[in-house]
Amino acid sequence: MKQFRKPDLNAPRYRVKKTQVIDEEYMKQFKARYPEFSHYGLRELKKIIHKFNGLLWEKVLQTRDGIELPEGLGFVFIGSCGNVTRDNIDYGKSIKHGFVVKHKNWDTDGYVGKIFFSAYYAKYKLKERAIWAFTASRDFKRAVKESYKENWKTYLVVENTTDVVKMYRKQRSKDYFKVKNVLDKKDYNDFEMD
Repeated sequence: MKQFRKPDLNAPRYRVKKTQVIDEEYMKQFKARYPEFSHYGLRELKKIIHKFNGLLWEKVLQTRDGIELPEGLGFVFIGSCGNVTRDNIDYGKSIKHGFVVKHKNWDTDGYVGKIFFSAYYAKYKLKERAIWAFTASRDFKRAVKESYKENWKTYLVVENTTDVVKMYRKQRSKDYFKVKNVLDKKDYNDFEMD
């Protein structure tokens, strides 16, 4: 067994300097552009944005194929990935026992849930879309973790070599033709629930 050295928690850390997008300068521009909402403050605006983002990621958790973001910014979905190639170390248990303990994901048969984002299948091409990125919030990651343990079989399986955009297009076209075939039937009735 491989020895595990406890990390030095008091060692100096490199921290990336975070910049806030929604600050006082943004609020001035927002109020100048939308004077009818000038009675809202910075705190209220952040709450509204947080609530909207929460509704988006709840919808991602509920739908197998994910969602398309507003304004054609791309799409987000949860995928199941096979065994990870690098070691997935459980640091809490490793520190406790003194040797390396790895996560084996027994609950999900070795699969890991990942959040995928792509701007390449957007309806309209975005300028410099190759440099766009998506970072999930802590709440979204935790919700995916809890949801994935229970519903891991429902999410799309994504292999390491799969082109996500091609896979998504293929799935969308399958769904389109399923619906089209149902609508083309002569005895189809919109109001019949069976």
